[in-house]
Amino acid sequence: MGLTSSLCISADANLTSALDLTTASAPVTVRAATAWQSGTGAGKADKAFSDRRTLAASATEDLDLAGVLLDAFGATITFARIKGLYIRADAANTNNVVIGGAASNAWSTLLGATGTITLRPGGALGLTTGSADATAYAVTAGTGDLLKVANSGAGTPVSYDIVIIGASA
Repeated sequence: MGLTSSLCISADANLTSALDLTTASAPVTVRAATAWQSGTGAGKADKAFSDRRTLAASATEDLDLAGVLLDAFGATITFARIKGLYIRADAANTNNVVIGGAASNAWSTLLGATGTITLRPGGALGLTTGSADATAYAVTAGTGDLLKVANSGAGTPVSYDIVIIGASA
């Protein structure tokens, strides 16, 4: 089974100021995009996971990146390296979605063992490695493979979308 994949992160901003006879502007456009061909080396990925998930009020889940998640065809995925990550909190959420900080076996190559990122309703996180990067973000089965996702509060559930692109070796 082959995989072609890409992840793009971009930002556009245009700061303007009205002057006497004109309006000055300072436009900025930046874009980071990575495309991977099928495989496991530099510039390649062979595994992908995607899902829309919902957590009950105050609930957490640990996504096991090595041997528990299923791909779109029902096959078990074992990531050795993460090359792209996209997580978006649903705009209709009342509570935040908190990423990271698993109590044990945390996937720590991104945020450290205890670091977290809070996604407010409608917020998103996009991460990509460069196409020349063969190392990427390592996953260590059994000791460093849990990506914790948490609902920050009580009262209401939260939903989020997640896409993980990586390699099995």
